[in-house]
Amino acid sequence: MSNTFEQLVEHLLEHSIRTGDFTLKSGRKSTWFCDAKQTACRPEGILLIADAALEIIPDDVTAIGGLTAGADPVAFGIAAAAAAKGRELRSFSIRKESKDHGVEGRLAGALYPGDKVVICEDTVTRGTSPLEAAQVVRDLGADPVMILPVVDRGGTCGSLAAAENIEFRPLVTAIDLGFPYEGP
Repeated sequence: MSNTFEQLVEHLLEHSIRTGDFTLKSGRKSTWFCDAKQTACRPEGILLIADAALEIIPDDVTAIGGLTAGADPVAFGIAAAAAAKGRELRSFSIRKESKDHGVEGRLAGALYPGDKVVICEDTVTRGTSPLEAAQVVRDLGADPVMILPVVDRGGTCGSLAAAENIEFRPLVTAIDLGFPYEGP
């Protein structure tokens, strides 16, 4: 276990994990909730995320992004940290709906046909958001090669990603945080 990983787990436990009674987006009940944006939106937190992510993102990846809101701070932070280390990694965001004015469509940012792409997310439970983003990326002519959530709380996205021939590499799992998986 690397020092970065241990520090990231500690940061998530301190800033992003809450216990109690919660209703998840799916409508299911849970005794814990992960708001990994609380880590991704803190300077020391995003640097831990970026350091951990840049250790596993393949060298031939040229862009990183995902569905807006969940992916944005993660993608933009990793891309900025990569640039500070001399690595070019463009970032982008996929809108939830197509925009009908200005630059139309669902893409915002620097994604090009032929790019090898990491789809990122703050937290995945079922895995629907990163898989939706991966489909949009494919539709735009790029190649999603990895789904990289900060936290995998559900334990099911990996098999969905494998079915789409996309590598799944969470930085931290529910198990790492001391909780059971809560898949669909």
